[in-house]
Amino acid sequence: MANILILANLNCDRILRLDKPLQTGGRFHYQDGGLRLGGGGANTGIGLVWAQHDVAIVSQVGSDEIGDWILAKASTYGLDCRLVQRFDGNTCEMLLVMTPDGERTIIRPQRPTFILKSAPKWHDWQAFYINSSAQGAELWAQSALAHTLVVAQLAKDDRPRPCHVLIASKSDLAGRSELSPWEFATQLSGDSLRHFIVTDGEAGALVYSQDQDEVYQVQQVPAVSANVVDTTGAGDAYAAGVIHGLCLGMNIVTAMAEGARWAAFAVETPSSIPGEELQRYLGAIAADSLA
Repeated sequence: MANILILANLNCDRILRLDKPLQTGGRFHYQDGGLRLGGGGANTGIGLVWAQHDVAIVSQVGSDEIGDWILAKASTYGLDCRLVQRFDGNTCEMLLVMTPDGERTIIRPQRPTFILKSAPKWHDWQAFYINSSAQGAELWAQSALAHTLVVAQLAKDDRPRPCHVLIASKSDLAGRSELSPWEFATQLSGDSLRHFIVTDGEAGALVYSQDQDEVYQVQQVPAVSANVVDTTGAGDAYAAGVIHGLCLGMNIVTAMAEGARWAAFAVETPSSIPGEELQRYLGAIAADSLA
């Protein structure tokens, strides 16, 4: 399987379960759901570990007990945390406010600036995934493009995202640009962009693509039906499934179908990180391949 490097957050999530949907000016009762491992690094990486890939995380946490807890917890799931930086100070909890319909609102403090050090030797990696606002991420991605598959999540602002595959949700794009989706994506990701995936929940996802002959096409991939319990981490799980598929040599549509399957497992699990159903699914595939 592949060596995959993930540039994304590792978080300590505190869950607050509300008795009704959020509404401005309302009053709510909540149940404290306790602490759990979260962040895009864990949400994306754990499923890829279960799929037999070797996964390393690039992130930062504080030099405190919560930071120690995050690294210990992530390591127990098989994530290589040796590239995680420690900063002087406390690691603040992320508040995940959950409503009865499974939707979540994230409340977090401002993070300290995360400055990347020198880029790794890219010939050691088969895929590089970016879901971070770290300073230097653009330079890392640019240096990786000629050597490894680069997949990125669209940033919240219009910072460059050099990559081969860019992923965004439809809500992320709302009001961002008057350009066509492909023009908008190439403006941020450059000439190396092969595919721009736009997810839309139950409506599935569209992929905008241009091949080496500059033939442009748009394809739709349906979502996988699921009983929604908790939407936290669904986008991360989707990205992980896509990365897994591409590392196995699947075409983009087949890889997106795999991503949709992983996302369906994610929303059916009351957790930030992937649940046991995804682990069983991947275990069954591994067992079949050995039969």
